[in-house]
Amino acid sequence: MTTPDIAARRALGACAALMVGALTLTACGGSAKASDDSKGGKDSPKTSTAKIAISAKDGSTGASINATGVKVSDGRLTDVKMTVAGSGQTVPGAISADGHAWKPKEQLERGTKYRISATAKDAEGRTAAANSIFTTVTSANSFIGTYTPDDGTTVGVGMPVSFTFDKSITDKKAVQSHITVNTTSGQQVVGHWFGDRRLDFRPQEYWKAGSKVTMNIDLDGVQGAQGVYGVQKKTVSFTAGRSQVSTVDVHTQTMTVVRDGRTVKTVPISAGSPQHTTYNGQMVISEKFVQTRMNGSTVGFGGEYDIPDVPHAMRLTSSGTFIHGNYWYNRGNPPFGREGTSHGCVGLADVQGAQGATSAKWFYDNSLVGDVVIVKNSPDTTVAPDNGLNGWNMPWSAWTAGSAV
Repeated sequence: MTTPDIAARRALGACAALMVGALTLTACGGSAKASDDSKGGKDSPKTSTAKIAISAKDGSTGASINATGVKVSDGRLTDVKMTVAGSGQTVPGAISADGHAWKPKEQLERGTKYRISATAKDAEGRTAAANSIFTTVTSANSFIGTYTPDDGTTVGVGMPVSFTFDKSITDKKAVQSHITVNTTSGQQVVGHWFGDRRLDFRPQEYWKAGSKVTMNIDLDGVQGAQGVYGVQKKTVSFTAGRSQVSTVDVHTQTMTVVRDGRTVKTVPISAGSPQHTTYNGQMVISEKFVQTRMNGSTVGFGGEYDIPDVPHAMRLTSSGTFIHGNYWYNRGNPPFGREGTSHGCVGLADVQGAQGATSAKWFYDNSLVGDVVIVKNSPDTTVAPDNGLNGWNMPWSAWTAGSAV
């Protein structure tokens, strides 16, 4: 049975405990008035409503080299600083006119650590801040496609769009579906894979003269193989110029140049010799050199020739077939147009130094990368579609069968 004295001491102890608890609550949680203010009282510090989003999360790896940037909602950006984390080098960038976004002026480097610090203000002038340190996707975990033709160029009507990837692509459908090629002529354009690293696009017939072709490359973040992602995002446009198709007849050793359906010139040529014949087929000019070195040892001919200054050279195949000027033609032989004497190239009369009013100079000056040179009546085989930019030698049904989409 509890005595009155003991009961009183227990009650006093309980009250003391309650008071301590109340004091502790006040010290940690603030006064009741402050709590009320936090719910709208006039003396409470309000948080900025501006919400900053840095696309590359803090501590992340594999960030985009194209799409990394800063955005803000319910406010305007006031300052963004981006630096290379190791060196402190500033990365130039610009805030958009409306103050809602910031992005670097140049594409970021792969496999590099960066730091972004951003501040913004809401409509009432209250400041918000955000920071992120991240690393962009490495070269080992990304792929890039080298493409032709270049943006803004004018090319011949035979010029395909050609991508060569720096890594093998296993998900061809994903990659091809993120590259679209369209033309103002309305021609259907289809892609074709040559192996796992090359993807070409072309219409069934040559591009319509004067048409504009646009390719949208949207590969940034697209997985091309296990753990390997694309990093490219851009739009590239080029124009198909006038139509020029030149036909080399090995039987007659002549070349007829047809522009926009009209024959503009017929010139004598020297095709491959009986021992070193010239490919038949439709070949596209892929490169032009006023002068270049041609060394037989680089294309399997040992030391049979090494000419340091071949004039007016235009590449037709990746294996080494050119149409070019020839100044060393054996003067004891019949003149150009009588017999083939080359190692498989198509020769045109020229002079050393690439000067003078020669057939080779005329053809060089009047040719575009992308023009078509057709060789016929040669005893050789037809050039392989992937030997150079020569997919026109593949039937349309076979071409479309090589598409992944």
